[in-house]
Order: sequence, then structure tokens, then C-alpha cells
Amino acid sequence: MLTGIAALLTVASDRVWPKARHVVTIAHEGGHALVAVAAGRRLSGVRLHSDTSGVTVSAGRPTGPGVILTVAAGYTTPSLLGLGASALLATGRVSLLLQVVVALLLVMLVIVRNAFGVVSVLVSTVVVLGVSWFAADDVQAGFAAYATWFLLLGAIRPIVEVQHQRRRRRARDSDPDQLARLTGLPGNLWVGVFGLVSLGCLAGAAAALVG
Repeated sequence: MLTGIAALLTVASDRVWPKARHVVTIAHEGGHALVAVAAGRRLSGVRLHSDTSGVTVSAGRPTGPGVILTVAAGYTTPSLLGLGASALLATGRVSLLLQVVVALLLVMLVIVRNAFGVVSVLVSTVVVLGVSWFAADDVQAGFAAYATWFLLLGAIRPIVEVQHQRRRRRARDSDPDQLARLTGLPGNLWVGVFGLVSLGCLAGAAAALVG
């Protein structure tokens, strides 16, 4: 529970969150990239920016299920990763979890196409590697639990933020608005879908970790 509280404080802090949010952005853009490749699109690369925004560029059909799934993957990926991590934690597979995270970060490192993005992913990789190689078992477990809770809780705040931006008409190219143009369904509906997925993953993870 202490790791969950620490993660909640991180997400709620207006001073810490802008820095910590880069981790969520890595997961967000990684989700776009993974689904783009799985959907048969040609991935050009990912860019991560210092303002915590990011962009994933892929080529393929401009309409249809492939591009819809690709766009929809961003806001749902951090929560889904958190849910998967909670399943490994609940079965005591801390070492495996850290290894999977390192593997995913190394894949991201290959597809990132700008300097800030490379630094951001590289720093994250070094931190996880350092913990997995040099930290005691209880420290590894605490770090993994904190990171899991952070993904689960940190996935929610960007959804709230993008909706606030949409209300001020400052996010016309946001994922929900792109999905609205692709599907004809309202952007607000997509925001709601993202929120429900995130809350569902949080509830499932809490049941696994807290009981």
C-alpha cells in the first residue's frame, strides 16, 4: 500500500508530475507503435518531446480498423501495462517483470527518432537496469510495485488533461479527436472509453495486489 500511496502522491503533485509524466508518454507512444506494427502499418518512428508530448508516425491506409486501433492504443497502453505488471507482481515474479520492462525500453530506444526521446528512454532503461542488477530483493520488489502503481494511476491524469484541453479547443489533433474523425463517434465518447479502460485496469490490479 505504501508504494501505491507514493505513486498517487507523484501523480497528484503539480511539481513532480511534469517530470514523471515522461514515463507515461513512453508507454503511450510505445502503445501506438506496437499496435501500428501489429496492424500491418509501416512504422517510421517515435518522437518524445520535453513538454511530455510525443508523436508516433506510421504509414498505411488512412482509414479502417488498423489506423483506428493504432490511435486508440495510446491512452490505454499505460493502464494495460500496469495491469500486466500487477499480475506478475501478484505471483512474485519481480525479476521477470524488470526484465520485461528493460526489453520493452530497449525496443523503444531503437525506434525513437529524436535526441530528447533517446535520452528519456535511455535514462529510464539505466534506472531499471540499475535496480535489477544492484538492488536487494526487497528494494527491487518495492521499486516494481511503485512503478506498477504509477503506471496505473499515471494513466488516468493524461486522460483528464486531454479532456480539459479539448474543452478549451487546444487539442484539435488529440487522439480522441482523431478517433472522432476516423469513426464518426464523438470525441467525448472516446475519452470515456479511455477512462473506463484505465479505471477497470486499476480495479483489477488493486484486486490482485491488495486483495
